[in-house]
Amino acid sequence: MKDGLGAAAVDRIARSLQCTWAEFDSEAFTSAALDGIDALELKQRVRHLTQSLHLELPKNFVQAAEILSRVPQHWDFGDPDDPVRGFAAWPIIDYAADYGLNYPEISLELLKNLTHLFSAEFAIRPFIQRYPDHCFAKFDLWVEDDSQHIRRLVSEGSRPRLPWGMRLQEFCTDPAPLLPLLERLNCDPSDYVRRSVANSINDISKDNADTAINLCQNWITNASSETRWIVRHAMRSLIKQGRSDVFPLLGFSARPKLAISRLKLNSRQIHLGNSLEFSTQIESKAETTQRLAIDYAIHHRKSNGSLSPKVFKWKEVSLEAGQLVEIKKNHPIRK
Repeated sequence: MKDGLGAAAVDRIARSLQCTWAEFDSEAFTSAALDGIDALELKQRVRHLTQSLHLELPKNFVQAAEILSRVPQHWDFGDPDDPVRGFAAWPIIDYAADYGLNYPEISLELLKNLTHLFSAEFAIRPFIQRYPDHCFAKFDLWVEDDSQHIRRLVSEGSRPRLPWGMRLQEFCTDPAPLLPLLERLNCDPSDYVRRSVANSINDISKDNADTAINLCQNWITNASSETRWIVRHAMRSLIKQGRSDVFPLLGFSARPKLAISRLKLNSRQIHLGNSLEFSTQIESKAETTQRLAIDYAIHHRKSNGSLSPKVFKWKEVSLEAGQLVEIKKNHPIRK
């Protein structure tokens, strides 16, 4: 992914800024941006390119923000077949977090204006930490915005455990401020936003499982297919943990009555790169149909010699009264 911030991205940034602001020295920026970039990893490249931009933009943040706010008018979105083409806008968006933290009003409007180029979900997090009241006043308006990118910025930017982003520990401890926003977005017409809502609830479930479950229980009654999908995706971590109170939310039997045969392995030894083949038989002991979600766990050897289980999805099945089924799996063993 770091290649998404290589020479081609630097060229797109330089050309877009030159079109936006005639005084922008694209040659100086390109030289500074490419200097040593090959040795940097993804987030290091973001930081490096943001600093390279700072060398050529006005040092007065208000002036720099005004220039950056006009970038979307001239932005080169790159090759549609390039899956990481959006990364080029990341350093431009992060400029607000790195140099505009003392200007919350200007910076939040800038992030709102730029988020559709990539996503301002990372850049907005320092502002949530320092100016929570200011941010939530904005969020109250943004959840009604016509742009799906701006609505998603609310749910994704405030995720307690956003991957690659700084952790918002205050919401890990108490996610209550997030719930009214998620309530307003759970029926959003955009799948892009709904997926973000589900991810946010999944984050909440890792520290406050009961809160996440109660929220989904409130949503599931007479829910649309879209909201049912949110609930299913939001509960994925708790499903892997085997939380019994989650399964009825998804239409599975709350307390299944089963007889399960001993797990059979096709071999006691395999070579790295081969597949582990295993099977078992499951028999229904209930008098009515049961719907089951069947997972399996593989305990991987860690470098310190201990074992760490990782849970994988196996099969969903409905069993009639007394029905016996055999299920099989080939699991590739890779590094």
